[in-house]
Amino acid sequence: MGTHTDAHIVWDWNGTLFHDVDAVVAATNAAFAELGLAPLTLERYRELYCVPVPAFYERLMGRLPSRAEWELMDAVFHRHYTEHRVRCGLADGVEDLLTGWASAGRSQSILSMHGHEKLVPLVETFGISSYFLRVDGRTGPSGGSKAEHMVRHLGALRDTVDPRRTVVIGDAADDALAARHAGARAVLYTGGSHGRARLEAVGVPVVDTLSEAVAEAERLAASG
Repeated sequence: MGTHTDAHIVWDWNGTLFHDVDAVVAATNAAFAELGLAPLTLERYRELYCVPVPAFYERLMGRLPSRAEWELMDAVFHRHYTEHRVRCGLADGVEDLLTGWASAGRSQSILSMHGHEKLVPLVETFGISSYFLRVDGRTGPSGGSKAEHMVRHLGALRDTVDPRRTVVIGDAADDALAARHAGARAVLYTGGSHGRARLEAVGVPVVDTLSEAVAEAERLAASG
């Protein structure tokens, strides 16, 4: 699937293909509670969220968390996220979009900051793994940036994927910054961790549905 002249999509997972924003906010609030911080609404979360994640906590605490605080909050977040995640599913229309893109002879992959050892079996549970050339999750400590991961991801696909005809679809400003770092394009989707105003500030196309994102990705790849 895919040749060096085909358009390619790199999908983000959390908040994009996998509609888990409610689980993320619930787990974040559980982590905040450990330090006596007030809970966030979804709207406030989308307004403040940023990466690396410790910088997000700094916005709320007025300072960077100490190493002990970070480790505590990170552990609490992941424990509660795992509990809430079981009630989450794919975003609306995902399977049809994956099928349509593949049927047109184009390729796609997943790059996520979700832990790799958890990401791969989770993708498999939805029966969609065969659509992707690669599924790459985070293999190092949590809380970092996506840019270098994107470079490695596209480097592993260099025999079949041209970054100039690659479009990253994600829900956070960091997805667009990572795409730019790796020489790819990006489309940002408002259904996840950032609100429209935050996404538009990055200077790439912003859409409200994944079907719009795929249409925009096709246009961008064709112009690349």
